[in-house]
Amino acid sequence: MKAGTGTGTGQWFTIGLVSSWYASNIGVLLLNKYLLSNYGFKYPIFLTMCHMTACSLLSYIAIVWMKTVPLQTIRSRAQFMKISVLSLVFCASVVSGNVSLRYLPVSFTQAVGATTPFFTAVFAYIMTVKREAWLTYLTLVPVVTGVVIASGGEPSFHLFGFIMCIGATAARALKSVLQGILLSSDGEKLNSMNLLLYMAPVAVVILLPATLLMEDNVVGITIALARKDVNVVWYLLFNSAMAYCVNLTNFLVTKHTSALTLQVWM
Repeated sequence: MKAGTGTGTGQWFTIGLVSSWYASNIGVLLLNKYLLSNYGFKYPIFLTMCHMTACSLLSYIAIVWMKTVPLQTIRSRAQFMKISVLSLVFCASVVSGNVSLRYLPVSFTQAVGATTPFFTAVFAYIMTVKREAWLTYLTLVPVVTGVVIASGGEPSFHLFGFIMCIGATAARALKSVLQGILLSSDGEKLNSMNLLLYMAPVAVVILLPATLLMEDNVVGITIALARKDVNVVWYLLFNSAMAYCVNLTNFLVTKHTSALTLQVWM
């Protein structure tokens, strides 16, 4: 009875994690679309940097101040390099996804995102030599075929936006595989919150020069915009806090399932 109860509790915990991830992911996606397209805040790199800054601060508060989980240390230079690569891939994924929202409707980007399990299966095989059952690969064929058909019939199709969306999808899949390795490998195991604690500041360091070079005077423009409409400050703060929830639940779901399972649920 105890074993059954434990299994049931674990299943409900996983369902709760997936539900939390879904809710926060949808919230961030819709608010990103509103800010970048409808509201006119056309600075996807700066927006992503705000997300990562919030992840850095909130992770530090949760681990160091509130001691939600024990603080883990990076064991080697190789482990730090893997975290840095994960941060770089993550930045590429989020920035590309945010850029695509300027040119494509949310519904179409989500349709393209349905191909993420295909890319995840490919990267998982390349990096871990982990082969799924042939039935799993076969089920991905109609998904990819459907996206190809949908792309041809999309009235709002934009080539550059589509390329950015495909790039974001592939990068998201690669990130899932990498974080699965970092969360599960015996020699480099980090819990979800510690991985986010180390990954987020590296992402900020990567995004800061990109923001300054590619989005000229974005800080001054944001301040000027805030003076006209203070709501933009609350939009950015709420959006960044939700981004922390998305990343944390993303890592937790990967920890309790697998990279491919996470992307299929998407």
